[in-house]
Amino acid sequence: MNLRRRNKRQVEMHNSALNDILFILLLFFLIVSTLANPNVIKLLLPKAKSNTKSKQTVVVSINDKREFFVGTNKVTFDHLKQALAPSIGNEKIDPTIVINAEKSVPVEDVVSVMEVAREMGAKVVLATAHK
Repeated sequence: MNLRRRNKRQVEMHNSALNDILFILLLFFLIVSTLANPNVIKLLLPKAKSNTKSKQTVVVSINDKREFFVGTNKVTFDHLKQALAPSIGNEKIDPTIVINAEKSVPVEDVVSVMEVAREMGAKVVLATAHK
């Protein structure tokens, strides 16, 4: 009496297509994560030991050529207050202006943006690169 089966069938699952799909999804999420913050202008920020992140209401960037940006829109310092007014006016509680300034930007430019923010009644946060 032979109880063993004569035809031994083994089920194999080919997962090469699954690996391809997972690889494509991984690439998709890596690319999307780099584009997550479109209101960023690449600047070399000063370093700090503590974390200075805040709720980013309005971002004012100053590059090494002393050009001012509100979000990604280039503005002159004379028109900075008018460019900030719509964004600051929408915030009812604690409007905040985040200043991104290159290391080489003179302190006078940063202080002048702080004065504009004080006139508008907004808090100011100076962005730094975390060590």
